[in-house]
Amino acid sequence: MAGNFSDDEGNSKGKSLEEYTKVKREGKEMHRSSSRPQLDLSGAAIQSNSEERNPTILLPNQSDDIFHLALDIGGSLIKLIYFSRHEELSQDDKRRRFMKKRLGIFNGKRRSCPILGGRLHFVKFETGKLNECLDFISSKQLHLGGIDSPSWTSGAQDNGNIIIKATGGGAYKYADDFKERLGVSLDKEDEMNCLVAGANFLLKAIRHEAFTHMEGQKEFVQIDQHDLFPYLLVNIGSGVSIIKVDGDGKFQRVSGTNVGGGTYWGLGKLLTKCKSFDELLELSQKGDSSNIDMLVGDIYGGLDYSKISYLNALRYGLKRIFFGGFFIRGHAYTMDTISFAVHFWSKGQAQAMFLRHEGFLGALGAFMSYEKHGLDDLMAHQLVERFPMGAPYVGGKIHGPPLGDLNEKISWMEKFIQKGTKITAPVPMAPPGTTGMGGFERPSSRGNTLRSDASAALNIGVLHLVPSLEVFPLLADPKKYEPNTVDLLDHNELEYWFTVLSEHMPDLVDKAVASEGGTDDAKRRGEAFASAFSAHLARLMEEPAAYGKFGLANLLELREECLREFQFRDAYVTIKQRENEASLAVLPDLLLELDGMDEEGRLLTLIEGVLAANIFDWGSRACVDLYHKGTIIEIYRMSRKKMQRPWRVDDFDMFKRRMLGSGDNPSYKRALLFVDNSGADIVLGMLPLARELLRRGTEVVLVGNSLPALNDVTANELPEIVAEAAKHCDILRKAAEAGRLLFDAMVDIEDELKKKDTSVPLMVVENGCGGPCIDFRQVSSELAAVAKDADLIILEGMGRALHTNLNARFRCDALKLAMVKNQRLAEKLFSGNIYDCVCRFEPVEKTQP
Repeated sequence: MAGNFSDDEGNSKGKSLEEYTKVKREGKEMHRSSSRPQLDLSGAAIQSNSEERNPTILLPNQSDDIFHLALDIGGSLIKLIYFSRHEELSQDDKRRRFMKKRLGIFNGKRRSCPILGGRLHFVKFETGKLNECLDFISSKQLHLGGIDSPSWTSGAQDNGNIIIKATGGGAYKYADDFKERLGVSLDKEDEMNCLVAGANFLLKAIRHEAFTHMEGQKEFVQIDQHDLFPYLLVNIGSGVSIIKVDGDGKFQRVSGTNVGGGTYWGLGKLLTKCKSFDELLELSQKGDSSNIDMLVGDIYGGLDYSKISYLNALRYGLKRIFFGGFFIRGHAYTMDTISFAVHFWSKGQAQAMFLRHEGFLGALGAFMSYEKHGLDDLMAHQLVERFPMGAPYVGGKIHGPPLGDLNEKISWMEKFIQKGTKITAPVPMAPPGTTGMGGFERPSSRGNTLRSDASAALNIGVLHLVPSLEVFPLLADPKKYEPNTVDLLDHNELEYWFTVLSEHMPDLVDKAVASEGGTDDAKRRGEAFASAFSAHLARLMEEPAAYGKFGLANLLELREECLREFQFRDAYVTIKQRENEASLAVLPDLLLELDGMDEEGRLLTLIEGVLAANIFDWGSRACVDLYHKGTIIEIYRMSRKKMQRPWRVDDFDMFKRRMLGSGDNPSYKRALLFVDNSGADIVLGMLPLARELLRRGTEVVLVGNSLPALNDVTANELPEIVAEAAKHCDILRKAAEAGRLLFDAMVDIEDELKKKDTSVPLMVVENGCGGPCIDFRQVSSELAAVAKDADLIILEGMGRALHTNLNARFRCDALKLAMVKNQRLAEKLFSGNIYDCVCRFEPVEKTQP
């Protein structure tokens, strides 16, 4: 490469030093104001109801979306990050607008930020296949804001003076290709700046970004963002850079070499018949490491590379070393060797840690170099990582998000039908003529899985940016909070729950297809869902940590995400409606029965009713069997008759003393009731309990799911259920009116806010979740706001009170109610039996530090 300039990562720019200096100087002198578009008011229109005060104005021709694309073009690989503005928002009805204004939740602060919510996608290409990358950008119109952007859909695209952020040596070498093919200019950002910015963001914003790897075992490390600096960052790309990081924008390069992945790939091509970098890595895993070793250290002698990194850490007094760069690729042997070397040279005083988004540090940093990129203020609770349909098929290789068109998705799935242990077709990643998600790959299959390799590679998903999510303010100690009760890293637990989910799948598919009218199209989508989710299960069975730190709550939500991906929005909608109607028909008799009891007897009957009604759970195999033996009312009555105390966990007497006490124990001010299932569970269980609290002067907030999950009731469905129940009860009617659940569609929200109500309100908020469990590190801003004045939490159901949050502690009194509908869970948690009941009361005195 004589005569050409190479940086420390061995990236040949294909230019002389004089040319490189000239280009770099000119690049830095680009007119910065041109990197942000001017406000385009053409075609402006009011987006929402014209009667609403201060309505949102839509600017269809505003093209600031085009800057949500950034690249890191290295010597071996092109890493690409792009943002899509798909924000999953529930219906913005009048009740929600009223609650937001009542609770003081405003979006004004977020309007100045271009990222109001959406997704960050991670894609990679081999640099030698640049045309595939260009095809991918062109096919998705990423340089024009994406095919879903206002500027694209309005037909007002303008390719003039479009500037895309990029880093890496290829940003110079291939600038002309981008200009010629896409009509865009690449604005080169400093590589070190980008690496550090990307690493800092990931370590502060992604909850389980870092992990250790010793003897084939991953252990995820929670990094305290307030105690992150200083650290050593070792980036192994085409070359190696060792950087001491002291803070945001504060770093110095302390060592490095231009011998790295580029050299390895070059030698590999000469010594083998491999046609891709990934193929070479897979071959290195199959071979004898004493003959063909894939470590950078082997290229220039033993483990000196790790000793370089440790000596720098020792020099600056650092015990925390992070390794990144696309050379590592989640390869188990590489990570084990690096970890062993660091441990050896430090005599056990330092440990090597790796990053799940290891290869995308530079690209992410380039993305963050845009003005008002919107990532600065995002925290871990505002980011949700989801794994698309294609994740289990491509192992640790990153090919980006699934196809957008439903028919293409189903076709993609159908071509992965296995025959024995062979896969019968390549993976079509995009429409004909483009390379879509990174090229056509033919993954190999081993055993009964659909992995592309047998390494312990990690997948990374799509990062959903949800600025409206917050940490639940009533957690006693958010840093120590762990939602999952069941540890899926225990192989026996993992195997058991995967068996449960697999056995439940045929029934779930039947319900999903029926919810769509049983059409041929619905059947085809149902089969595709079953294939996709089964592949996820197989992938996780082979490597439990493949998707990061994965608990039962994550697994159950993954199932719901798969359903939604194949457009099954609410698989149990028909069943829920039928069960709500049946339960509402007998509610008046139940309320009459309750009103004839004394205070103490009524409270016991109410708690018994909640536990009895919680038997209705379509996620439980035992309960599904019950549905075939009787009607919903028959099962409910049978369940109530069996409510004999003492229960498996029985703190009722303690709760009764607190509820019925006087003097030093006034009534609760506000109670949050986290409801579970539709039908008898909400209508005959939780609503009567809510009514009792209202009767005692307590404000009640019903907290429901934001999105459907099995037969769980959603926040969207609750107002209608309450309205029907209120027809039979003055207490519920007055409370619902005070909480604005009984809304006249023509009533003005501002006028409603001015009303002075004397009744105790019954309100509804959504929890921010789309699964049967709840993670209190990520709840809706609505719930976080209403929780600030709450002094009682009631968690109901297995998902919210047992599978998650059984061990959670809060800064207010908490009551956890559930019927155990799983024999294994009953044995594991309580040494009990199926249909045991749990009534755990935790007064605030026990939960304070």
